[in-house]
Amino acid sequence: MSHTFPARLGRNSAFLRHFEERLGITVFLLALLFVNAQAVFAHEFRVGDLEIVHPWSRATPPGAKVAGGYFTVTNTGSSPDRLLSISSDVSDRTELHEMGVKDGVMTMRPVSGGLEIPAGGKAALAPGGYHLMFIGLKRQPKQGEKFSAALTFEKAGTVAVEFTVEGTGETGGMHDHAN
Repeated sequence: MSHTFPARLGRNSAFLRHFEERLGITVFLLALLFVNAQAVFAHEFRVGDLEIVHPWSRATPPGAKVAGGYFTVTNTGSSPDRLLSISSDVSDRTELHEMGVKDGVMTMRPVSGGLEIPAGGKAALAPGGYHLMFIGLKRQPKQGEKFSAALTFEKAGTVAVEFTVEGTGETGGMHDHAN
């Protein structure tokens, strides 16, 4: 009995070693797949010292005349820049707006003079704050689609970006904000 035990342990040891190697390779391949999947979902665009990360919009219901647009701009430069204008093939016009609460009342208004992106800082366009309004929709953005837009900055110039259309979620009163 003592002679068969070491032989059996040796066989199991080899089996475990091969299993660990296969498991390690599998984990490595899954990690590579995850990294590549993140690159697909988080899309970025660069112009000058600016990086525009994950432009997105929400799908709109039939008949909607407006849609919102969101992204983050990071300025890696040593001087501020300013988002001056936006144009898109999905709408007649596009405006930069700000949403806020004043005296307990939610307000939305166009931003005049553009949006500053501080040197070494970020500016986030997100629901509930600064955002784009695509006004006079030419078609209804549908979940999973993309549409193009051009962002023009004071110093960095113009960059073409693609907005990914995500699920409808909350509208935040955007349908009442077409004027």
